[in-house]
Amino acid sequence: MDFPLFYLDSIGNRLLMAVIATVHVMINHPFAVGAYPLVALIEWWGRRTKSPEWDRLAYRVTFVLFIVTTTVGALTGVGIWFTAGLIAPFGIGSLLRVFFWAWFSEWLVFVAEVVLLMLYFLMWRHWADGWLKKLHLGVGVVLSVCSLLTMVIVVAILSFMMGTGSWNQTQSFFSAFFNPLYLPQLAFRTPYAMLGAGLLVWFLLFFFTRRGTEFRDRAVRFVALWTLFWTPFSVAGAAWYLSAVPIAMKANLGVGLLTQAYEQWQATFLIVVGLAALVMVAVAAAAAVRPRLISQVVLLFPLVLGLYLLGHFERAREFVRKPHVVADYMYSNGVTMEELPVFQRDGILRYATYTAHKTVTPETRVGAGQDVFMIACSRCHTTGGVNSVVTRFRKLYGDGPWDNDALLAFVQSMHISRTFMPPFPGNDAEAEALVAFVNDLRATGRTVSGAQTTGLPPAAPNP
Repeated sequence: MDFPLFYLDSIGNRLLMAVIATVHVMINHPFAVGAYPLVALIEWWGRRTKSPEWDRLAYRVTFVLFIVTTTVGALTGVGIWFTAGLIAPFGIGSLLRVFFWAWFSEWLVFVAEVVLLMLYFLMWRHWADGWLKKLHLGVGVVLSVCSLLTMVIVVAILSFMMGTGSWNQTQSFFSAFFNPLYLPQLAFRTPYAMLGAGLLVWFLLFFFTRRGTEFRDRAVRFVALWTLFWTPFSVAGAAWYLSAVPIAMKANLGVGLLTQAYEQWQATFLIVVGLAALVMVAVAAAAAVRPRLISQVVLLFPLVLGLYLLGHFERAREFVRKPHVVADYMYSNGVTMEELPVFQRDGILRYATYTAHKTVTPETRVGAGQDVFMIACSRCHTTGGVNSVVTRFRKLYGDGPWDNDALLAFVQSMHISRTFMPPFPGNDAEAEALVAFVNDLRATGRTVSGAQTTGLPPAAPNP
């Protein structure tokens, strides 16, 4: 509790992070990790067949990749770091201590990837013949390897957040890196990125080839076969990954997929996902057999479905690991499992650096409750915006008068009925103060601002 609290009372910190991270993954996987190998393969095929049409197609697709990955992709990648540093400095700090050298290596690879992409795109027409063309193809291969290496490293960190394995006992970098979920998640993400790249390039080539030409037919069939090749690997990786997810996290899958309001539709939703996957495969199979039957509009559906499924997977992955930000180590509010008993005994305000209150008194109960809310709840909840605590309590207890004892009992036991919520990290007096604060919010309708607006709170005396 050593950081001033950034807080958005409209969309909330959780949604802000989710939007940036999801957009980044939807760009990174198909546009970078999967598309660079496919484009390099198309360029190589053009050289082998001595067909300038394949080379032009690869160049035009690379132009799109260059623009998107160096703008939206790069900005959202940096945005993840910036946002995580603001809303969860405790979590990102802990991960940096464990994965410092891995992240350092990933940044070196990322810089190399940017340089190689610039060389690959900007020198395409200058390195067009002889040994220079071979050099250009080599750049494409190395660029593809670098883009895959970034995923190989980052997936280790993402999977560690879901399952730390033996790291709690060994404190070893290698046990953290090769955690139980690492290989299963990598086995899913990698082929799905390749499949997604196929759907993307497949759609783009309709802009870069002429209707009714033999080359368009060959290009459609080529990319369709690429997509079909990676489909069974994606399915097998998904099955392996799902089987490796801890049972406790699988219990959160219904809410992770569809939120609490539609949790009961989980089985139906999974059927819809299966049908969407079948549509993607059916279109690819039809294109491989009869490419002229497939239009640009038809190809829009597999692309949209592929991106949607990837984004929804990312949302579910982030949710199912709750109530933790790092499994079996740190809760989503930044309290470690080791600290929790101390905070519940002594109170969390006592150990908070940037708070206006250190203890709860009858005169300061609402203000202390606000401090408790900011420390313990604001990473996921707002006061009046998205996922508002007032709205949540209203759904539980209705629009009539609320019973304070019932609210207090829920606060102190919410992690039992809502397994995706962490235990309340404070003492009894702080729980009562939080209830008083929620009641005040309901009565006044006021909102709360973070440190980025209010500045640091006045220093509170230690008890």
